[in-house]
Amino acid sequence: MSQKNKLSLSVQFADKTLAEQLPRAAIRRWVQAALFAPAELTIRFVGQAEGQTLNRDYRGKDYATNVLTFAYTEDEPDADTQADIVLCSDVLIREANDLSIPVLQHAAHLVVHGVLHAQGYDHEIDADAQEMEKLETTILQQLGWPDPYAAT
Repeated sequence: MSQKNKLSLSVQFADKTLAEQLPRAAIRRWVQAALFAPAELTIRFVGQAEGQTLNRDYRGKDYATNVLTFAYTEDEPDADTQADIVLCSDVLIREANDLSIPVLQHAAHLVVHGVLHAQGYDHEIDADAQEMEKLETTILQQLGWPDPYAAT
C-alpha cells in the first residue's frame, strides 16, 4: 500500500453535487493508497437516476447504490487494473448523514472500497468480507480516517 503504483485516473462529475467538496487531488490520494498494481481507472460521480439505471441494468437491482465497480481486467493476472468506479452522490450523502460522518470521510471509504473491487476483492462470503474490511480499515487509517466498520 505504501508503494506508489502507476496510475492513469479520470475523475468525472456527471452529477456536480460533490464537485467542490471532493478535490481531485484527494481522490487521487485515496485511489493510490488502495492500489497494489498499476491501474487505469475512471471515478464517476452520478445522480440518483443514473445510479439506479446502472444498478438495474448491470446488477438487476432497481435502486441506486453507493458504489458500483466495473472491473475489466480482474481475470487477467498480468494486466494492469482497468475499471470504471461509479459513485452515486445522493446515496453517498444520505449514508454519510445517516452515519453522522463527514461526506469527505464516507467518499474516501467508498473510493477505497471501489478500488479494491477493481482489483478483484469481494465481500460475497464472510471470509472475503473480513479480508476486504481489514484492508479498507488499514488503508483508511493510513489516510487518517477512522475504522469505517467500528460503529457497525
